[in-house]
Amino acid sequence: MTKHLALIVDDEPDICELLELTLNRMDIDTLSAGDLKTAYQLLNVHNISICLTDMRLPDGNGIELVKKIQTQSKHIPVAMISAHGNMDTAIEALKAGAFDFVSKPLELAELRNLVNSAIKLADKNLPQNAPLQNTATDQFDAQKTVDSTTTEKKLLLGNSPAMQDTNRMIFKLAKSQAPVYISGESGTGKELAARQIHQMSSRSDKPFIPVNCGAIPSELMESEFFGHTKGSFTGANKDKQGLFQAASGGTLFLDEVADLPLSMQVKLLRAIQEKAIRSVGSQKEEKIDVRIISATHKNLKQLVADGEFREDLYYRINVIELLMPPLRKRADDINLLCEFFLEKLSFDDDYQLSTEAADILKSYSFPGNVRELENILERAVTLCDESIIQAHDLSLQEAIEKTPQTSEAPTPLLKPALSPLKDEQQIKQALEDTHWNRKAAAELLGVTYRQFRYSLKKLGLD
Repeated sequence: MTKHLALIVDDEPDICELLELTLNRMDIDTLSAGDLKTAYQLLNVHNISICLTDMRLPDGNGIELVKKIQTQSKHIPVAMISAHGNMDTAIEALKAGAFDFVSKPLELAELRNLVNSAIKLADKNLPQNAPLQNTATDQFDAQKTVDSTTTEKKLLLGNSPAMQDTNRMIFKLAKSQAPVYISGESGTGKELAARQIHQMSSRSDKPFIPVNCGAIPSELMESEFFGHTKGSFTGANKDKQGLFQAASGGTLFLDEVADLPLSMQVKLLRAIQEKAIRSVGSQKEEKIDVRIISATHKNLKQLVADGEFREDLYYRINVIELLMPPLRKRADDINLLCEFFLEKLSFDDDYQLSTEAADILKSYSFPGNVRELENILERAVTLCDESIIQAHDLSLQEAIEKTPQTSEAPTPLLKPALSPLKDEQQIKQALEDTHWNRKAAAELLGVTYRQFRYSLKKLGLD
């Protein structure tokens, strides 16, 4: 197997020597350059795997090199070596396309982690402009592992221009360690996008830890994020690992980050800047290696203006923003999504939409986006008497009323479907009362046999 070759760009001989020794011990060959001109020459001649560059160089700065490599050799991860505490410079480098940054004075453990991650990414060799193709049989679940040996990448479902742009952005974000802020309305798939970024990144073999920031009581938040030591407070009977420790080496997804109280925002900011945390009750800091991806459906910029979200934290988590398009702006994807969800919901039946039902869905505004579409179809599968889903099975009364009817008869109001989880005991009781005669049990509950059979399958009682 060919050894990896790293390009080190720094005008300080001591730094170059330290980096060379460290990388050589990791079985990585090195080349060194003291300025941009020499670095460009080496890039043109050698097959470079990764690049480590200082910010300040005699004939320019490292960001120029980052941009150059982004233009000519996108497959090469570039890490920036920045002065200690110069977070603004690091963020500028990440926005330019740098893979990650490491601060001076260099800590060898952090450096090794960074280099290992960069090598993994170089081995994946993710192209940014790969053809993006989707069919309804592709995995919409973003936890699917992407096959890096092919140029055809399966991402979030959709062939609309808006979704193609989103998927291309996900490719770019997967090549970086930069904090990502995913914005968009509820139900657009923000967590799915975060999972896909993680799965395509060099961190894919490490944990992806999602957390709903609005679901954690404020008094427990610090312990949940950073962990605590035994005896640190009443009820702390043993040491507890926090979310940052659980996500070590991987990705921490902060959903609804806007719901963090201001007191916790300060602690999160420090953890991101210092790449270190302190457990509740502990006297020492612990270095962390975690990528932060955050999301919210709220207008974070407006919350900053209103003083409800710290501006400095906003700029730390929003190094790169990924905007998830609402479903109404990608109507061309609705048929594809319907095909996927119906296949997922069908079990051994083959459900299809009638022409009228498909037209109604395509004209519907979907305030709940993709999540609402899935819920609508699940309800329709439960309600429909045949394998063809009709307009009235969708239970979109407003949309149906706006659609010209072929008959003067009013659209009937629909009887609510069984909720499988809620009515499990009711279903079991009906089966027992009818000696497990499924048709008789359906009649007893006042639903169609198809509705009843669907509920049995959902519960695993069939």
